[in-house]
Formats: sequence, structure tokens, C-alpha cells
Amino acid sequence: MRPFTYERAKDPIEAARIVASRPGARFLAGGTNLLDLMKIQVETPTHLVDIQDLDLEKIEATKEGGLRIGALVTNTALASDERVRRDYGVLARAIVAGASGQLRNKASTAGNLLQRTRCPYFYDTNMACNKRTPGTGCAALGGASRQLGIIGVSSSCIANFPGDMPVALRLLDAAIETVDPEGQHRSIPIADFHRLWGETPHIETALRPGELITAVTLPAPVGGKHFYEKVRDRASYAFALVSVAAVIQPDGTGRVAFGGVAPKPWRIEQAEALLPQGAAAVTARAFQGATPTKANAFKLPLATRALASVIAQAKA
Repeated sequence: MRPFTYERAKDPIEAARIVASRPGARFLAGGTNLLDLMKIQVETPTHLVDIQDLDLEKIEATKEGGLRIGALVTNTALASDERVRRDYGVLARAIVAGASGQLRNKASTAGNLLQRTRCPYFYDTNMACNKRTPGTGCAALGGASRQLGIIGVSSSCIANFPGDMPVALRLLDAAIETVDPEGQHRSIPIADFHRLWGETPHIETALRPGELITAVTLPAPVGGKHFYEKVRDRASYAFALVSVAAVIQPDGTGRVAFGGVAPKPWRIEQAEALLPQGAAAVTARAFQGATPTKANAFKLPLATRALASVIAQAKA
């Protein structure tokens, strides 16, 4: 780990100003991803701004009937909240599927949105990676790609987004609240928050320099039966090969989002209209234009089978 300086911020705008004004500065919350990357020098911040003292740990009802979740709410607190378990069951299920209890006790809501890919070539500083070092190439294109993306990827990067919670947030049409160094606030629809890789895979989100996530808001509950189906190589806290977040209504309509397959939580609303026709119709539309490698082409039929399992459970 390389040397770095450290300070604790007293309010969100101050934190944003510090990070914006110091090259190489990063926010530090739970640190469950950032600190691991620092240890292997994939991340090399020169200054850490600890935001754990900020008042961003509340879960509050909104006037629209939804919830406002502070950026520092831990995964444990969020998944165990009675309102989340009752009205947003897919979110609670996705969080519990995502990590061990120890990690959930530290990992934050905002940190989940910002976690970085687990592509092995991103983690290996001896290998070419446009995400880690722009312009060096993508070793995954000709290498081991079983875990990586099949849609929304590019000739510059085929890494996938590894998270579970954001897949559920995408299904629920969440929005991300932020504040910038000038004290300006904005709300970013989660559909627009994560970027496709294109030619700039090192730019992963819509956040501007120094912009700090302060909360995630959920609209009013959508009802229906909630599911989070996660298919992985081992049952003990592995990342998803394919995951399916779904809300199924009594008439067979609903919403579907996929994880483990793209640079962002993958939801194609036009495909959801095909739910009454079955899983194959939905995934054919959702993954139209997919460009899998030989090693991960199995994810396409796997996504269909996972969704079929969810639909069968909804009918039970």
C-alpha cells in the first residue's frame, strides 16, 4: 500500500470540496472495496476523506410514500428495516445474497453503488486493463472471461458490474441524491447512474469530480411478489454469474432486472411487457445484441432458466 494522507469531513459540502480540490483524493465510507484495492495498488489515492461522521445514516419516509436511505446506512441496517422487508422485499433479498454478515455490517448504501468490477485482469496490475490504466488494452478479450459481461460491453472492456443491491434498486426505479463542491444538489435516476463502457471504461458513473452521494430514494412500493434469484459457482457469498431481480404481479405482469451480465444493472423495460409469454421471450428481448465470448455464452440460457424459476415461484 502506498502512503496517503487522511482526514475526517464534518459536513457533505466540505467533503465534496476537499475531494474536488485535491488530485488523487477519494471518499472513504465502509471501505470494504476501496481498502482491498489499495492493498494491491489497483487504487492508489493520495488522500482519503473519511465521511463516516456525516449525518447520512437515516432511513426516512418520503412525502411521496417511498423511502429516503442515507448514503451511510449499512447493508445490515437496510436489509433489516421493517419497511424495506415489508414493501421492498427484493431489496432486502438482494442485500442478504450479496455478502457475509461481517461485510454487511460495514458496507454502505453509497459504497454498493460504487463498487468496482471483480474482473481478474483489473485486479492484476501486471495485465493490460483499460479500466485500471486507460489505453493499455483489455487482456480479458483474449483471456479468461467466464465471469464477465455479455451485453453492453465494448472492444475496450468486457468487465461486468458485480453488485447485487443495485440490481434491486434498478428494478425499483431508485434515484441517487448528490451534492457537489458548490453545494448544488441533484437527483440522478439509477438508470442513468452507471455508464456503459464504450471507449472510456475507467469512467464508471455519472458522478462529477468531487460529487458526493448523500442518499438513495425509493418511489412508493409497487406491490406484487418480490424475488432475487442469484446463480453463482458456490453458495457462500460468491459474485453472481447471473442474477434476476423481479417483481411479479398477480396477473403475470411485472418488472425484471439482471445482474452479472453487463457494466450496469441490466433492465430493458420493453422486455418486461413479454413476461406473460414466458422467460424465453423476455430474455430474447433483454439480451438482444449480446456479444458473449465462447467462455461466457452459457449466461444467456442461464438467465432464461433463472427467470423461469422466478416465474414458476410466482405462480406457486
